[in-house]
Amino acid sequence: MTKDIASLIKEFYRQDYILNEELATSVFLLKALEKPLLLEGNPGVGKTMLAKALAGQMGTELIRLQCYEGLDVNSTIYEWNYQKQLLHIKLFENDQEHKKLGAQIFGMDYVLKRPLLQSISSDKPVVLLIDEIDRADEEFEAYLLELLSDFQISIPELGTIKATSKPLVILTSNRTRELSDALRRRCLYHWVDFPSKAKEIDIIEKKLPNIEEELANQVVTFIHNLRKSSLHKPPGIAESLDWAKTLLLMNEKNITEEVVYNTIGSVLKHKEDVEFVRNKDVKEFLLPVK
Repeated sequence: MTKDIASLIKEFYRQDYILNEELATSVFLLKALEKPLLLEGNPGVGKTMLAKALAGQMGTELIRLQCYEGLDVNSTIYEWNYQKQLLHIKLFENDQEHKKLGAQIFGMDYVLKRPLLQSISSDKPVVLLIDEIDRADEEFEAYLLELLSDFQISIPELGTIKATSKPLVILTSNRTRELSDALRRRCLYHWVDFPSKAKEIDIIEKKLPNIEEELANQVVTFIHNLRKSSLHKPPGIAESLDWAKTLLLMNEKNITEEVVYNTIGSVLKHKEDVEFVRNKDVKEFLLPVK
């Protein structure tokens, strides 16, 4: 492990994010090569939190674009400030230079910047999080290609706007659909898996320093065995933390059948999954993870 990677791991640890060497290397290359990083993995493995931790580590702003079906230019890049344009027209409609109004009202002073344009207009590098890109339409990926490859955006009335400072771009995907090869080619890539048992215990103990080691071990053992079951939605790291917090608040020292019955809603969010666990012997989920 190089000194740069080791230093990055320590800095992220201070941001309450535990990096392994492989992911730390991807983050290092994201910064060094100024190339977008595509993170894929199951929901709840910490993809979004990585972007937040990176912004904290750099002491810069996090600009987040949450993707959804039907996302368009007006929501992501820019739209015109029509009220300001109309006010300008009324103020100068009798002016002898009224023919120049068109050029004046279609300038940057009349643009409402949305996340993508904000990210390249900042005076210093920001972290741009394009979250759950797989939820957006394929057409939206085409909007992104120019930004991801050249850090610039083309606006018909204004021409090409190049980045003042290149943002650090992180894209996340839960793989609800396959992303285009064109987008993948422009990015570094990392698959974010569920953490090992030891790492997840470290995460819980970092976030909840008052938790007893045995309870943290039971929580993570239970969660890891749940992930190997046939569930509608396997629990992520956030659910592990929520459950651990719940058990601490209730002053529970061990996971028992009664505890599971009363608190499993902190972990599982689908009726069928809850019933599946309640109908099982709790001891099955506390067996050592294989």
